[in-house]
Amino acid sequence: MDIKLTSKMILEKEFKKNFKGYNVEEVDSFLDEIIQDYESFEKVVAQLKEENRQLKEELENTPKRQPQPAVSAAGTTNFDILKRLSNLEKHVFGSKLYE
Repeated sequence: MDIKLTSKMILEKEFKKNFKGYNVEEVDSFLDEIIQDYESFEKVVAQLKEENRQLKEELENTPKRQPQPAVSAAGTTNFDILKRLSNLEKHVFGSKLYE
């Protein structure tokens, strides 16, 4: 993000006065509103930067998770279930499966 102005720069900006220039009070009032917005933006940006820093730090300090094998509540894996199914099919259907 390339920010060219700060609230202080806006506050300290002076314009040349001309015979057919703008109403000074209107310009000052508008610049006051812009300054308030910039101050709000600066606070939000600072808060977001701090939150971002904290989250990055938290992420760095969190141990990396290793993928866990699929395990059911009974402590069996998918391989165990397939093996049991195969044994059950052999028992129920016997040699008919291999004809």
